Amino acid sequence: MIKGLFYIFLFFFIGEMVSHLINGFIPGSVLGMIFLFVALYFKLVNPENVKATATTITKNMAVFFIPAAVGLMAYGEVFSKSLWAIVFGIGISTVLTMIVVAMVQEKFEKRQEKKQK
Repeated sequence: MIKGLFYIFLFFFIGEMVSHLINGFIPGSVLGMIFLFVALYFKLVNPENVKATATTITKNMAVFFIPAAVGLMAYGEVFSKSLWAIVFGIGISTVLTMIVVAMVQEKFEKRQEKKQK
């Protein structure tokens, strides 16, 4: 578990440093996830080292939404003025995310079928 936390925080830190170098164009947490994914894909990091930690974090994901929910409550008046724009943005981004995930999943399934033949 400690090794998993080390790797997750290491890649988070690397992502934050790169984000700082590019003036925050892409958030450091996103870059860190991308770097961790690349490291796992190319077997630079053993997936077993981060599996237990990632599973624990994922199972307790609701805890990470509490600060965001409190922030929404604090700025309720601001959000109520832009409600339709927010709903529209969430709807469009959800549909686009579903389309991209479906396309990527289909590509991976086709690749898996080719490997099995």
